Amino acid sequence: MPHTLASLVNHTALKLTVLAGEEQLHVPVRWAHASELIDPVPYMEGGELLLITALKLDAEDAEATRSYVRRIARAGVVGLGFAVGVNYEGVPQALVEAAREQGLPLLGVPRKTPFIAISKAVSAAVAADQYRAVTAGFEAQRELTRAALGAEGPAELLARLAAHLDGWAALYDASGAVVAAAPDWAARRAARLAEDVGRLRERPAPASSVVSDTDGDDRVELQSLGTGRRARGVLAVGTAAPLGTAERFAVHSAVALLTLTTERSRALQDAEARLGAAVLKMLLAGEPDHARAVAGRLYGGLLDAPFRVVVAEPVPAEEQAPAAGGAVVPGGLDALADAMDSAAARTGEALLAVPDGGRLIVLVADGGAAAAACAAHAAEAESRAESRAGARPRARGRAGRGAGARGGTVAVGLSAPTGPMAAAHAYRQAEQALSVARRRGRALVEHEDVAAGSVLPLLADDAVRAFADGLLRALRDHDATGRGDLVASLRAWLARHGQWDAAAADLGVHRHTLRYRMRRVEEILGRSLDDADVRMELWLALKATSAPEAGSGPPPSP
Repeated sequence: MPHTLASLVNHTALKLTVLAGEEQLHVPVRWAHASELIDPVPYMEGGELLLITALKLDAEDAEATRSYVRRIARAGVVGLGFAVGVNYEGVPQALVEAAREQGLPLLGVPRKTPFIAISKAVSAAVAADQYRAVTAGFEAQRELTRAALGAEGPAELLARLAAHLDGWAALYDASGAVVAAAPDWAARRAARLAEDVGRLRERPAPASSVVSDTDGDDRVELQSLGTGRRARGVLAVGTAAPLGTAERFAVHSAVALLTLTTERSRALQDAEARLGAAVLKMLLAGEPDHARAVAGRLYGGLLDAPFRVVVAEPVPAEEQAPAAGGAVVPGGLDALADAMDSAAARTGEALLAVPDGGRLIVLVADGGAAAAACAAHAAEAESRAESRAGARPRARGRAGRGAGARGGTVAVGLSAPTGPMAAAHAYRQAEQALSVARRRGRALVEHEDVAAGSVLPLLADDAVRAFADGLLRALRDHDATGRGDLVASLRAWLARHGQWDAAAADLGVHRHTLRYRMRRVEEILGRSLDDADVRMELWLALKATSAPEAGSGPPPSP
């Protein structure tokens, strides 16, 4: 407990009397200081008990006394001690009234009580309070250390910390998700701080912040965990009042312990990365048996069940849909890797992630938490892009389907489920899906979607459109002169697989007219419609020049 004016008044050896401000005796006293200056304010820090004999102050002058008391009260002085029987036989009434007006406690100090006795009493109390705080802090550190080493790990540590603070505590992982909280209800409170946690994670660790604009009545502090460029997690603590010395010591101990549990050694991370790269290289080289042998316990479980290959690469800033004010939304491969890694860690599933130049290659369990986190990350990126572009959200089917404005910070290709024997083929599938994602401006495309869908959306490419326009330009120029509708006739004839009567009926013309038009098409293009390759090229050119933008829906049936 901090030393207060009340404890000084109750100190039997000091024999102090209360003359004014009785209702403020609960205020803590940081120090006791004697000063006879008319204006001691420049030398005050706040929280002091000021001791005076009124050697220079005319304590019987009401105006001078009122001005003096007003100045020291505004400076944060918590009490005024007046020596009785030194310069004045009693306490001047003007001083008493001025203290009452300001609500400032006024203590009468008897002649037999030297000021130094009061200073010693305050000093001893402050030292005792600091000793109690340090002792409590060390005890909290021991409790938290035992909790961190226990079977429950961070969950028990948070429970002990919350009890010590008489508040709540929560732990966020590298992706910003709440992984543990104490008491249980604190998880809901912590979830509302996602934006504040996100801003703190963008700063190099260690970093901290105080959340002032909160939905609750508590005071929340956020502390990042980690020692590198990126935070490996965030600790949040909520209390009814600012942290004291003992509470602050406990929080710092928790930060150190949680950093040790969440930030593995750099050497271990490097070793795991090298091992993962070796396993992936062997899989892509068609050596599954060697890959299994090298994977061991770390990645062996991942290879024993169907897995998917994820290939992701950043989207150049100029291709991202700008946010309000033209800014580009931060994120990229780091955010995607954090999301998948955190999801896998929460469920205990294996994850093999290998940076490859500017790409990220990941092996994830089919149907696992990491694969779901990848799809959710992509869906969120597309949703943000649609919001920034003002686009109306389109209906989505399977994870990763649906068009999105070009606005994600990464493009992701996802293979079909596979095993170690076909890992190289799955990698090619993921690369193909990634290529489609880049072409369509999508955050994620699954190879199964590409294989099951139509080839026509792949025609939504500038190079393909340029080829199609060039191939059909002569026919369109002919039609523009009003000498016939060759393009529509060609489309109808190809759609009817060269059946003259059916195509002519669709156009509402005689079949001889249609035959004449097709001869004109051959003459203008200098190519024979009897050639299957020519018919294929013309049909794809017609579809490419009339196809909707990528992702706006299925192309019309011929």
